[in-house]
Amino acid sequence: MKKIELLAPAGDLERLKFAFMYGADACYIGGREFSLRANAKNFSIDEIKEATTYAHSLNKKVYVTVNIVFHNENEDKLLDYLKSLEEASVDALIVSDPLVINLIKKNKLNLKVHISTQASCLNKETALFWKNEGAERVVLARELSKGEIKEIIDKTGIEVECFIHGAMCSSYSGRCVLSNYLTGRDANRGGCAQICRWEFPLYDSKLNKIESKTLFTASSKDLMMIDYIKDMIDIGVTSLKVEGRMRSNYYVATVINTYRSIIDDIYNNTLTNENITHYKKVLERVANREAKVQFFDKLPSVDEQYYLGRNEASNQDFLGIVEDYDDESKMVTITERNYFKTGDEVEIFGPNIKTFSFIMPDIYNKDNEKVNIGRHPEEILKFKLDKKVFRGDMIRVKID
Repeated sequence: MKKIELLAPAGDLERLKFAFMYGADACYIGGREFSLRANAKNFSIDEIKEATTYAHSLNKKVYVTVNIVFHNENEDKLLDYLKSLEEASVDALIVSDPLVINLIKKNKLNLKVHISTQASCLNKETALFWKNEGAERVVLARELSKGEIKEIIDKTGIEVECFIHGAMCSSYSGRCVLSNYLTGRDANRGGCAQICRWEFPLYDSKLNKIESKTLFTASSKDLMMIDYIKDMIDIGVTSLKVEGRMRSNYYVATVINTYRSIIDDIYNNTLTNENITHYKKVLERVANREAKVQFFDKLPSVDEQYYLGRNEASNQDFLGIVEDYDDESKMVTITERNYFKTGDEVEIFGPNIKTFSFIMPDIYNKDNEKVNIGRHPEEILKFKLDKKVFRGDMIRVKID
């Protein structure tokens, strides 16, 4: 039985490599043109070629977003760009505009098409339309229930990709115009200013200001589908997608590692309630916003929204990343990210080890001087550890 795909975001080559290292089957990336995360670093054509070559060496895939809503002035150089992506052997394009599909057909380009969530596919007839246009897969809008998703899968036979974690849109996926209206930054061409997260005073019908201790927002809480991964496997979803091309290496590694563990536990029949409880704690701590199931099991209510204030205090759980482990001296070399000291209880997780905790021993700087405190991000530090760890493993505050 073919396993469900775990699809990770990657804002640059480094994050792509971490996503694959921590268990992603595929990554979706954006080029420096025609992509909806215009403020991300994104990939040059040469970097897309490197990313695809690297992914294929691991028997994994790369999908490239070409999913803006095109205006006339955006059409220039699109065909040349599509030919470059074909030459780079990308595994599929994620598109929202029929223009891209027409160009691929007209020029007989060897490019597979996935329909972006920007197209707001919410029903089986729309999915069939895209299938008849030659799309291999549809990334469904986030605003669908389990029953609606299953009906689309059962009645169309098209591959279906669903978001399982990350930010939500306060509008239907891909249909927001608030950013363009208030700032001139077009969300549908990559410039979303996240107006829904701004705080606004409220006024009554006579334009009298409504006094309140907190200002109004229209922001949705984030998405977390940890309790429903087996349901999504059972109804035939092809790919589980994590949002976050502008997120950090630590975020991508943590979220992908967690869902990889859940998926593998399900297929191995080893998933327990205790495991789920632990995985939830990990996911709840990696981000600074609350997360909910949203539409899958019921219509969202006030509990799924931030209306009157929100707590988004960042944590400092991520302490460092392993650069080297010396088998002879048992010395770990790390690059520090956040403050920690000798005596703190911490844990290490990674793709090739079982997560374990320990009390931080004496800490040394790169000159082998005992410092016992890490207080400078990006500083190289060392400490002794009997258990072997690997380059790319990560150290964090102990979750439990």
